Amino acid sequence: MVVMEKKAFFKRLSGHFITITRHKLLVTFSCIKCGLYKQGLLHDLSKYSPTEFFAGVKYYQGYRSPIDAEKEDKGYSLGWLHHKGRNRHHWEYWLDKKPGKKEIYCLDMPLNYVIEACIDKISASKIYNGDNYKDDAAYEFLMKGADRYCMHEHTFQRFEYLLGYLKDHGETKAFQYYKELYHQWKKDKNFDI
Repeated sequence: MVVMEKKAFFKRLSGHFITITRHKLLVTFSCIKCGLYKQGLLHDLSKYSPTEFFAGVKYYQGYRSPIDAEKEDKGYSLGWLHHKGRNRHHWEYWLDKKPGKKEIYCLDMPLNYVIEACIDKISASKIYNGDNYKDDAAYEFLMKGADRYCMHEHTFQRFEYLLGYLKDHGETKAFQYYKELYHQWKKDKNFDI
């Protein structure tokens, strides 16, 4: 029994480590293609912190994010709360509360983080869909949950546009376009799509 539990633990440990590392490398190289060098290198480093890593190991399944399994089990995910609070490429990072009020409001994400977020969704789709991945996967995932997002309207429009561009034109053209947009935005922070 103990040997079997150890084997299961090491299988989840290695599976989770391999999955998050493959994902991180995919995002890193894709960000570099789009000109987001620093963001690519720093992407998701918090996943290796004890709070996120050990929750990921405990809830690892291999075919979906362990965050979903942890939420189903506990009703929340400490790993996710830690992650979204440290990674600006998640729209949830950009939520805030008005002083003295109960209401939450959504801030518009800067374009560089929207591009990184799109790359993050594309890479996650590749990891979890494997050979069944298609360029419309991240777009379909976005649209499937559109009614549940508490995201700034303009941020959502950017996601929809950029992931739609990938769906319609393929990854090579999309990443070239993302790079052009990023460089234009870097030159002029008022530039927008």
